[in-house]
Amino acid sequence: MERRRIAAEKKKAQLARQKELARIAKEKAKEKARIAAEKAAIREAKEKERIAIREAKEAARLAAAEAKRAEEARLEAIRKKNEPKPKATHEKTEFLDGIYATKDFDHKFLASQRELLLEMRAVRTTQAARLEDEAHALIEDVEMGDVQFDEEGGEGDTMVVERERDLVLSAEARHEIQEIDAALERIRVGDYGYSIHSGLPIPRERLKAIPWTQESVQERVGGLGRR
Repeated sequence: MERRRIAAEKKKAQLARQKELARIAKEKAKEKARIAAEKAAIREAKEKERIAIREAKEAARLAAAEAKRAEEARLEAIRKKNEPKPKATHEKTEFLDGIYATKDFDHKFLASQRELLLEMRAVRTTQAARLEDEAHALIEDVEMGDVQFDEEGGEGDTMVVERERDLVLSAEARHEIQEIDAALERIRVGDYGYSIHSGLPIPRERLKAIPWTQESVQERVGGLGRR
């Protein structure tokens, strides 16, 4: 009986140990599966993060490229807007008596303009010389002491103002002479009467009023030139 009891207890103990080992193995397998699931979740999260970063970089690159294209288009539009339009060309005809006629301005008109310019040049030359002589005379009067100065210095101040005015008017006359000479040269080479901005012919009425002008009234009002 004793042997049977001992054999039964051993068998019971073996069964209990096998059961415990099975439980432990099950727990290990469960823990292993949990760890594997956690690792898989971490890998998946990292992969999603990498994809998000890559997509964000690509979106930023595309946005930068689009912004660059938009800026280049804007600058190109500004360049085209500010780009001077090509000037119109004028057709020259024949050269006669020192005048190069064109299809818009014949010899008769150009000859009358040249005569007008020469007359104005003579007047401006005389005017400039007279004003310069008057200014120099005023300077000499002051230097020689012929001017009487009162307590307020009125007469002396007036002479200084007159001298400065004469010099300014003389300079303006000399500048006008330069413009007249340039206009005479344009008549000679066949460029007279055409706008320096557009190349289009200037109306004859304006040329008669200001024979040395190089732009139309519209261009002057629009701020394209000086005269």
